[in-house]
Amino acid sequence: MHPFRKAVENRDIAGVEALLADDVVFTSPVVFKPYAGKAITAAILRGVMRVFEDFTYVREIANPDGRDHAFVFTATVAGKQLQGCDFLHFDEDGRINEFTVMVRPLSAANALAAAMGAQFEQIEREAAGAQ
Repeated sequence: MHPFRKAVENRDIAGVEALLADDVVFTSPVVFKPYAGKAITAAILRGVMRVFEDFTYVREIANPDGRDHAFVFTATVAGKQLQGCDFLHFDEDGRINEFTVMVRPLSAANALAAAMGAQFEQIEREAAGAQ
């Protein structure tokens, strides 16, 4: 099992953060502008861990060189079941430098947007405190 998947499934946010590159770029499924940097990405991932219920990875796909991975997942947010995928690219040091998330269906994406919107003041405080 990939160390990222293991850390997420164990809700080990420190383990996830250790895999993030300082210059990681996080692309959200519900916000147009990407977020740049380890502090904001880690804070967003902590927020996601607070709002996702019944989170489970159901498939892991990797390219032969191991630098690109897709982790397919299911979860529930505010009673809406969703399917999603974390697309990760790893730099030459084995750290995640690109993190893109996609989710479906639209009703679940909307529920996720609302739930994360309610978290965003806390996310911004956490990110500012980590810098």
